[in-house]
Amino acid sequence: MTETTRADSAPPPPTKRPVRQLLAASVGNAVEWYDWYAYTFLATYIAAEIFPKGADNSLVPLLSTFAVFAVGFFMRPVGGLVMGAIADRHGRRSALTVTILLMGGSSLLVGLTPTYAAAGVLAPVVLVLARLLQGLSVGGEFAASTTFLVESAGPGRRGLFSSFQYVSTTAGQLVASGIATLLVDTLSDGDMNGWGWRIPFVLGAVLSLVGFWIRRGAQETRSEEQRRAPRPGLLEAVRKHPRESLLICGITMGGTIAYYTWTSYLPTYAELNAGVDKSDALLAGTISLAFFGLLQPLGGLLSDRFGRRPLLLFFGLGFAVLSVPLLGLLNGSFVVLLLVQCAGMVLLTGFTSISAAVNAEVFPPRVRAAGIGFPYSLTVALFGGTAPYVGTLLKDVGHAGVFPWYVAVLCLGSSVVYLRLPETSRMELRR
Repeated sequence: MTETTRADSAPPPPTKRPVRQLLAASVGNAVEWYDWYAYTFLATYIAAEIFPKGADNSLVPLLSTFAVFAVGFFMRPVGGLVMGAIADRHGRRSALTVTILLMGGSSLLVGLTPTYAAAGVLAPVVLVLARLLQGLSVGGEFAASTTFLVESAGPGRRGLFSSFQYVSTTAGQLVASGIATLLVDTLSDGDMNGWGWRIPFVLGAVLSLVGFWIRRGAQETRSEEQRRAPRPGLLEAVRKHPRESLLICGITMGGTIAYYTWTSYLPTYAELNAGVDKSDALLAGTISLAFFGLLQPLGGLLSDRFGRRPLLLFFGLGFAVLSVPLLGLLNGSFVVLLLVQCAGMVLLTGFTSISAAVNAEVFPPRVRAAGIGFPYSLTVALFGGTAPYVGTLLKDVGHAGVFPWYVAVLCLGSSVVYLRLPETSRMELRR
C-alpha cells in the first residue's frame, strides 16, 4: 500500500467548484440507484406478473424475482472492471456518462417487459437481460463515482465527500421507496399488478437523461500526469495489486450484507417472518432511509476528525453483536420495525459514510477505478446481491432464524480486517 501513501512531488491543484462536482456525482448516482432499487421495492408485483406460479408454493415467483435480482449483481464485477478501466484510461467523467445512459435504457426495458401471460418464457428472459444491463451500469457507476468523489475533495475532506456516495444512493433509494409506497396506497391491487408497477421504471429512464445532462458539465479529476501515462491493462489492478484487491473484499464483505439486509430486504423480511403489513413495511423503510441519509455527512466528518478505523469497528462489531437480537425483536408492529431499522442505520453509517474514501485510499491513481470496482462489486455480488434470495430461501425451507446469524458472522469477519487495517485518513491521496 506504500504507493498510495506517498505525496506527489507536485500534487495537482484542488478541484474547482467542489459543490458542482458533488452535484454531478450525487444527482447521477441518485438516478442510478433509484432505478436499481425500484426493482427491490416492487419485487412482489414483478413476481406475480413475470413468473409462472408454483403449483404448491406461493414463494416460488418471489424466489424467482430475487434470483433475477442476484443475477444483476453478478454483472456488477464486469461493470466495475470494464467501466473502471474506461475511467482509468479515458477519464472519470467519460465513464460516468456511459453508466447513466446504460441504466436509463435498462430501466425502460424493465418497465416494458411483457407479462408471462402475454409472452410466456420471453417475459423472464427480457427481465434477466434488463437486470444484466443494470448490473453492468451499477458496477461501473460505483467504480467511477467513488474515484470521482474522493479525488474531488480538498485536504481533510475526503471522508465528507465520500459520504455523499451513500447520501445520493439513499436519495435514489428513498425516492424509489416513496414512489412505491405512494402507488401501493393509491392504486388498487388490480391496477398495481396490471400496470402500476411499471411507472417507476419508465420514470427512471427519463431521470437518467437529466443525470446525463448534469454530468456533462463536471470537471475531470484524473491528473495531467495520469493522462500522459501509458494506459493500464484491463486486469492490471488485480494482477499487480492482489493484496489491495483482497483488502477491498474483506472491507466490503460485512458492509454489503448489512447494507442490503437493512436498506432493501428488511421490509420483505418483516412481511415474511413477522407478519408486518406490506404498506407499513414500505413506510418504515422510507422513514428509516431518510434518517440514514442524514447521518452520512456526520459519519464522514467524524472520520476526517478521528480516523476511518474507529467508525469501521463501530459498524462491524456492532452488527456482529446486535444483528440477531435486533431482527429477533420484529413482532408485526410498525413501531418496532421502524426502531429496528433506525438502530441498524446508525451502526451501518460507520461503514457506508467512509467506504468510498477507504477504498480510494487503498489503490494508486493509475488503476484506482478498476482496482476498486472489480473486487468491491464481486464481493457485493457474492454477499449483498444474494441476501434477499438467501433470506427468502431460508424462510422457504423452515430455517428463517439462521439468516440473522449469517449477517452477524460476515460482519465479524470484516471486523477482523478492520482491526488490521492501517489508518489512511491522514495520508496524501495521489492523483
